[in-house]
Amino acid sequence: MPSGQSVVNFAVATNRSFTDKEGNKRDDVEFHNIVVWGKLAEICNQYLNKGKKVYIDGRLQTRTWDGQDGVSRSRTEIIAENLIMLDRAGQSSGNYQQNQNQGNYSNNQNQNFQSKSAAPQAEEQLPTISLDEEPAPQGDKIRIEDIPF
Repeated sequence: MPSGQSVVNFAVATNRSFTDKEGNKRDDVEFHNIVVWGKLAEICNQYLNKGKKVYIDGRLQTRTWDGQDGVSRSRTEIIAENLIMLDRAGQSSGNYQQNQNQGNYSNNQNQNFQSKSAAPQAEEQLPTISLDEEPAPQGDKIRIEDIPF
């Protein structure tokens, strides 16, 4: 990337099983184009590979460009903002979140996700989210007469 920011593009397959009108069980597979930016892209590049289960949420973005043949093309992608690795054998699932708005881009990216079969990192090297916050203080009980509506 000319700006020096990391970016990873890859596809995720989703499966849907259902019974059709005739009572036959069917499985449909759909592929979704994913774009990940910044630190989250570096984490994906390091820990994801083909076949890993992952939860991704983000926003949809459609970009258009003119191909080398002069034909206008478009592609709808999911710009990942949150990612949870669902099956990391022997370790707890990681939960990673993109903390910055990365803005739009319009050039055709041809970076592809590169599978890595790196040795698992020690747990202290992985980003973690602390859930050790103090519970909210308990105040006076609310009476029904105190509610203004």
